Amino acid sequence: MIVVTGSTGNVGAEVVRALAAAGTPVRALTRDASRAEPQQGVEYVSGDLSRPESVRPALDGAHGLFLLPGYPGLPELLADARRAGVERVVLLSGGSAGSGDTGNAISRYMAESERAVRESGIPWTFLRPSAFMSNTFQWIPQLRAGNVVRVPFADVRMAVVDPHDVAAVAARALTDDGHEGRVHQPTGPVALRAADRVRILASVLGRDLRFEAQPDDEARREMLETTPVEYVDAFFDFYVTGTLDESVVRPAVQDVTGRPPRTFEQWARAHAAAFG
Repeated sequence: MIVVTGSTGNVGAEVVRALAAAGTPVRALTRDASRAEPQQGVEYVSGDLSRPESVRPALDGAHGLFLLPGYPGLPELLADARRAGVERVVLLSGGSAGSGDTGNAISRYMAESERAVRESGIPWTFLRPSAFMSNTFQWIPQLRAGNVVRVPFADVRMAVVDPHDVAAVAARALTDDGHEGRVHQPTGPVALRAADRVRILASVLGRDLRFEAQPDDEARREMLETTPVEYVDAFFDFYVTGTLDESVVRPAVQDVTGRPPRTFEQWARAHAAAFG
């Protein structure tokens, strides 16, 4: 039995599907299991990572754990996991986790989560993926309003990765031997700018989309409407100051799964219906 936290999120839901498709029993943790869509081979249970005691029952009989970062109760949860007999943990982390930059809020919570897992005594694997292709869903309100897509950090090249591929790596690390103590860095097959993604999405949707670079000051004001300032500062540190390079294409998906990572065009075709 493998427990998957964040089981309805971009990566967690894909991990659940990958494990279930392989015939691995899955216990999927979500804040409200009554709202989960039933899936063969999957047991949905309620629990909240911000309250480790609520997760404890889900760990009973589990031998693997897929874990999200950034929760203050992780040491307690991991201690419970070890007592329950969990034999391996796969942590979804981030590319900046190894930077040592404690002044960046995102890098800090990723590094703190990795440290908690290392200190738990449970064999571990870390995933440090590049930015997700699914971040493109943020454009949906603009696409519903018209054909102009304004995107921040326009000059930044990223080897964006399909969460499906990140999950495929996670599923292998949870079920196969040889991943203990390793850091996998899943990326997509090519580095793209935002304008490249708009062009590809336009072709897939059959729409005449136009890309516009969003000025930094406007992007900051807009992001602050929904995001705490320390995280907005972190993103600007990554993509304006340039402390995070996500343009490097890495072989993790091919090496772990035996197949190449999906292209952005493949991702866009798989999710075209979401863009209306």
